Amino acid sequence: MVIRTYGPGQVPPMIDLVSDIWADAHPELVGTPGAETAGLSVPALHRQITGHLRWQGFTMVAAYVGGTAVGFGYAFPCTAAYWFGADLVDQVPEGARTERLMGLCELAVRPPWQAQGIGIRLHTELLKAVNPRWSSLLALPSNNRGQDLYARLGYQYAGPYTNSPGGPVFDLLLLRVEASPSGPSA
Repeated sequence: MVIRTYGPGQVPPMIDLVSDIWADAHPELVGTPGAETAGLSVPALHRQITGHLRWQGFTMVAAYVGGTAVGFGYAFPCTAAYWFGADLVDQVPEGARTERLMGLCELAVRPPWQAQGIGIRLHTELLKAVNPRWSSLLALPSNNRGQDLYARLGYQYAGPYTNSPGGPVFDLLLLRVEASPSGPSA
């Protein structure tokens, strides 16, 4: 397996590829009524990635097996006010508000390659590239495989999060990234 790191200028030609990976990893959402409105669809992912490309430090990583892309993730350093929003910013630990924060937006691996450590390696590469003291992500409570991975990585539940009125309720998860002599680790 090879993991490659991409900056914002390299990502636009990859959006269809990573959208295919996302769709394979989330078959329960593809074509679901209301998924587009809730921001849980391939077109919504396109808009999300395109909107996030403007963030300084935007990083995407992709995993390849035999030259085929099997997983990806992306993240960027962001402010606590942006990431948590007005309703949650005062409820997260002080360090998550004041120290370097990474917003982990997507982490997806195609089903045939899940449970082989690829998600962990993608996460590790994002931590190396962004170098945060805290990492945060949103996960659907029903995403059991994702929730299991995030728990193994050390993420902890910080509260419910809704990104739009009437939208789905996500679990807001937080990770305090410990520094090591060779850099952050999960």
